[in-house]
Amino acid sequence: MYQTTTYASPVGELTLASDGTALTGLWLEGQKYFGGTSGEELVPGQPDLPVFQAARAWLDRYFAGEKPSPAELPLAPAGTPFQRAVWEKLQAIPYGAVTTYGALARELDGASPRAVGSAVGRNPISIIIPCHRVVGADGSLTGYAGGVERKQRLLTHEGVDVSRFSVPKRGSAITRHKSKCGGAPGCSAVFAGIGGWKMAPHPIAASLTHRRAFRLRG
Repeated sequence: MYQTTTYASPVGELTLASDGTALTGLWLEGQKYFGGTSGEELVPGQPDLPVFQAARAWLDRYFAGEKPSPAELPLAPAGTPFQRAVWEKLQAIPYGAVTTYGALARELDGASPRAVGSAVGRNPISIIIPCHRVVGADGSLTGYAGGVERKQRLLTHEGVDVSRFSVPKRGSAITRHKSKCGGAPGCSAVFAGIGGWKMAPHPIAASLTHRRAFRLRG
């Protein structure tokens, strides 16, 4: 059984879940695989649970333009060993940068990009474990369970020029769900064609002078 609470964010209401000690879930409203695949029942919990307070503070900082690390929170996403290995790799993708499914696959001893994509799509702790920072090798914004529009908004928030990416013609991964709990600053990487990234000013905190660029792998 997981306790839940909600958080009002710029990308809509978020549902947070915990086993009482660690954060086990964070889902956007209506996203695919809402509630995860652990089979645990979701019940309304205590909003002042320490892990929920820490997660809210993390999200406050993130949406204010700071770059909090996933390592600052106790995370316990439930999944297979392979899924957890993929989610560990996601946590290493820097704020304001992206990688590809193929690049992640090569880091996982040659796993197939399709298998990696499936694991990325089932990430149960959205935003904090940044699955929105993974794109297709052709520069397409594909595979985000929270929907392409939200993926664009999160990347734009981090300073990525999403206008250089392509948007899949087929619908987003948003789906209707039935909640188990009863409803209960600097520079960033910008896509500059396949093979590279270039520097771009951060739209939220352009006054900062620190600059970093990350090269696309994949």
